[in-house]
Amino acid sequence: MYTLKPGIKKDPVRRWALPDRIFFGNGACAILAGVFLREAPLPGFYAERIIPGDGFAGNHIFVTDGVVAFDHHGYSLRNRLLTYHTSGWANRSKEGWNCRLERVGFDLLDRRDLNDNKMLGPDQYLYDPKARAKTYLDRVDHVDASARARTKYASANGEVSG
Repeated sequence: MYTLKPGIKKDPVRRWALPDRIFFGNGACAILAGVFLREAPLPGFYAERIIPGDGFAGNHIFVTDGVVAFDHHGYSLRNRLLTYHTSGWANRSKEGWNCRLERVGFDLLDRRDLNDNKMLGPDQYLYDPKARAKTYLDRVDHVDASARARTKYASANGEVSG
């Protein structure tokens, strides 16, 4: 997990200057997930949200088909993404870090919906994060990358793929 220096998230110029993975992993994950769902590079995906308990940081939105997930790291097994994210926040937070997981039921590209859920809307960034997310997504071979993650699932569960 990458920890931003103090003040970067509040400075639109410094925030926009972050590398894509760090930008989408530190506050713009909802935009990346929203553009993924709009572009639909793979069928059957929906958004889920990790919501930390009161007083804790660690909110995160990603897309999944229930087995494979996609976020700023790329494709992985959903359970591995959840373990990585939750153990990372638990290890760097005060004792008692907790969270809940829920399916996203709001528009990830709508300012009002995002603001109501304590996230920035697309028009609240220095430039257009939707275009940046589309460019980021266009660099991924979604079929191949998701298949590699799915193969890991099959291997971990003793299934034969082929």
